[in-house]
Amino acid sequence: MAETNRRDPASVAPDARRRVLACIDDEEIVRLASDLIRIPSFTTEETACAEWLATYLSDAGFEVDLQEVRPGRKQTIAWLRGSGGGRSIMLNGHIDIDPLADGWTRDPFTPVVEDGKLYGHGIYNMKAGVTAMIMAALALKRSGLPLRGDLALACVAGELNSGIGTIHALESGVRTDLAVVTEPCGANTIITKHTGTMDLVIHTLGRAMHISRKEQGSDAIAKMMRAIAAINAMAFTHTFDRDLPGLPRLNVGSIIGGRGRNHELRGAYTVSDFCTAYVNIRFNASQSGETILADFRRTLDALKAEDLEFDYEIEFPPDPSRGLGPLAKAALDVPIGEPIVQMVKRNLKLVSGSDPEYLGVRLPYSYAGNDTTHLWAAGIPCCVYGPSGGYTDYHDVYTELDEMFLVTRVLALTALEAIVRET
Repeated sequence: MAETNRRDPASVAPDARRRVLACIDDEEIVRLASDLIRIPSFTTEETACAEWLATYLSDAGFEVDLQEVRPGRKQTIAWLRGSGGGRSIMLNGHIDIDPLADGWTRDPFTPVVEDGKLYGHGIYNMKAGVTAMIMAALALKRSGLPLRGDLALACVAGELNSGIGTIHALESGVRTDLAVVTEPCGANTIITKHTGTMDLVIHTLGRAMHISRKEQGSDAIAKMMRAIAAINAMAFTHTFDRDLPGLPRLNVGSIIGGRGRNHELRGAYTVSDFCTAYVNIRFNASQSGETILADFRRTLDALKAEDLEFDYEIEFPPDPSRGLGPLAKAALDVPIGEPIVQMVKRNLKLVSGSDPEYLGVRLPYSYAGNDTTHLWAAGIPCCVYGPSGGYTDYHDVYTELDEMFLVTRVLALTALEAIVRET
């Protein structure tokens, strides 16, 4: 296998590359991406999109496995099978999308092409990448070339929940020799190093009391404000990584306070006795879930030592009903010399004429976690390569059409190089 990896990529005949590229239609790419925009697929609500993709890919002649990741929650794994004796490759992208922010100037689920951009919620993270990998696989299939190895399309659920969809796929036996995750980091970017990520939940406990006797109560919301100030100022236990200088970092993304553990909100005349905050943490390879939990406990215990009425709980892993990630997803650093990284690099140059502008780390993109963590841990060499775009304050989300078109072609040639030859 090592000998194969050292072969000149010219062992893939130029005519074969031309045949594959000739099977890519930019208008078809836009149509598929637009269809995916029209299907809302928020985290935990991916099933409609998964079922649509299962039908689409089955009709296109792929072998399809519609997997149930959690009861009622599905994802789609599709295979293009080779004749045998070749390497296999997985193109991996998540179909769950970010929460919808306020401020959109257009319907988030009505695709619009304007000034070289395709607008629609979910297209940036990451239905453009899912589109590119599907269209790349379709090009290989339509080319009619004899393929030795297998190509897997992993359209996974729950990447925003610690990657539970990719974990499920791996546990169900989906394995390949190589993989590319099509996260939105840029058509001239190959990422091999990125943050770890985890979610946790903090509760502060108080004592309910009517406003007329407010002084006799203990306000859980006020305690949470103190807790947030303390954790925002917290010194994490870690070793500085000059490649990722903005780590570690955390964000308190959601807060709710009220009466009782179900946060009863009727009765603003009563002091809150239970307040909850959702926190996301990004961290480097010197840290783990255990060290981060210890840092939180140390910080909050210091508040408790100052105030005997300060009481808190940390919930990790978060209850599944919260839709948060259940794992501490490790930071990743894949060697740039890995064959899959070099394959993407040389096929990018074949298509665009240029080497990647960024190779290894790109900030702030490397402050985002992704499913390469799980693939690498499973022994599958991998990297991140996918089309980027943008947004304004998380609304009016778009992808750059030229990036989606370029990534489709690079993925098609990379997959061709991976599976057309013998191992």
